[in-house]
Amino acid sequence: MTRLRIVTECGQGVKAAGRCPPLMKWTGGKRRLLDFILPHLENIGERYFEPFIGGGAVFFALNAAKSVIGDANPEVTNCYQQIQSNADRLIKCLRRLKNTEREYYRIREWEPSDKLNRAARMLYLTRLSFNGIYRQNHNGKFNVPYGYKVYLKVADEEHLRIIQAKLRKTKIRTGDFAAIAADARDGDMIYFDPPYTVAHGNNGFVKYNARIFSWEDQRRLAIFAKELLDRGCTIVVSNADHPSINNLYPSFKRFRIERPSVIAADAQFRKTVTESLFVGTH
Repeated sequence: MTRLRIVTECGQGVKAAGRCPPLMKWTGGKRRLLDFILPHLENIGERYFEPFIGGGAVFFALNAAKSVIGDANPEVTNCYQQIQSNADRLIKCLRRLKNTEREYYRIREWEPSDKLNRAARMLYLTRLSFNGIYRQNHNGKFNVPYGYKVYLKVADEEHLRIIQAKLRKTKIRTGDFAAIAADARDGDMIYFDPPYTVAHGNNGFVKYNARIFSWEDQRRLAIFAKELLDRGCTIVVSNADHPSINNLYPSFKRFRIERPSVIAADAQFRKTVTESLFVGTH
């Protein structure tokens, strides 16, 4: 097990390196950990897979010639599909929306049925919500309040065009991680970043995380990752640093990442949290 201590804000490194920012902020997103994760993804090989795409921090920081991305959330994959094939109309939709508190709450209550407007709604809300957070309540309703960043343009056209270019040779799939990467073969690289939280103590870890990704799903992921490794794929998995998780990956090299928590607003009150990165190569 190798330990790395993250002592700087990696977000500054992202800007300096000229990396493409993610499409949107995402709970558990890896933008602050890119300087550690990316070196393990340098030799992409034939194709790159990312079945838990979320906001796409890792994917958009890479330059994969051929890639397959996906997510279990159809609203997420719909956003990527609309940018990939319908960017002009999507930008026009966003231009018509205003950055005001009244408009924000109107859009938050809006439930469009067509794919284009569903994508526009999600991009609008994640851009203007408090701290750019994407969060739903138990009924599946987006419930983040307005962020009051009135200086932001609703449509960041330059960024969306860069995203569109990055998606040019990308297949976008919706579904379970095993289905998204089912056809991965010798020479492919797969990065798994399942939902998990490090904001916990050891007591009740499995029960606590079951709210977002069940223990059975964690076991399935570990078994599938080993199967892909045996096919000749290179596998990188981000996950919680916990004995229960670490024991699922005996065939992988484990790296422990120590970093300041980003939960507290004031840096002096942030605790150090740890995460695991499992790397499997032939």
